Amino acid sequence: MKRWLDRLRGKKVAEIPDALWASTVAALPFLDDLTVNEKKELKMKAEAFLAEKEFSTAGGLDLTDEICVSIAAQGCLPILKLGLGAYREWVGIVVYPDEFVVPRRIEDESGVVHEYDDVLSGEAWEGGPLIISWHDVQMAGDGYNVVIHEFAHKLDMLNGEADGMPALHSGITETEWEAKFSAAYDDFCQRVDGGEDTPIDPYASTDPAEFFAVLSESFFDIPDIVAGEYPAIYGLLCRYYLQDPLTRRLTSRPDH
Repeated sequence: MKRWLDRLRGKKVAEIPDALWASTVAALPFLDDLTVNEKKELKMKAEAFLAEKEFSTAGGLDLTDEICVSIAAQGCLPILKLGLGAYREWVGIVVYPDEFVVPRRIEDESGVVHEYDDVLSGEAWEGGPLIISWHDVQMAGDGYNVVIHEFAHKLDMLNGEADGMPALHSGITETEWEAKFSAAYDDFCQRVDGGEDTPIDPYASTDPAEFFAVLSESFFDIPDIVAGEYPAIYGLLCRYYLQDPLTRRLTSRPDH
């Protein structure tokens, strides 16, 4: 591990080297939409995040500064305005080189136990670590962002188990959130079940928690699609995340 990251292990916030930060942002085009001040704010958030969290690897992957900074930069985008406190009560991040296998054991309604292996690109454990595939982290773009997806689950878990309704603020009521998200979720599930090739990842139809996580990654990466498909949800996510990625993109890229 490089000396810079070693300083972070001592809980002392150290500046991310400019060259490393520049290469990280360049590899994540959706971060280009941020203003100069927002990029500075994101860098500070990422530095504080790295000082608080503990990274480890599995599957033979070597932990590098590049891995840690990329995950921190993407993971801190959703809490750019919410603050790092939104990621409290957990510290561990385990990074695999690629997709990983998690053994599952479930009992059905008849009492029959089923065991199987689940192949995942990421998973967030309630009260525990966040596990993620570095290969998938590097695939960020076109509406796919495993980091934002899993970190959205962590936000969802801040007020209990992941159910698609995070801890609300800014005057958003549970009644409003439930009404708008339920209507959009039901509509999306009908479209997926009907065989439609949806512009938003059909994995969002799995359950309300996954709907929130997928819509969150899409919100930051393909905001025009979310605003076009589900304007009420887009507006709600703007109020929840205290950000408006579409306006930010239209301002930074007038030709869009």
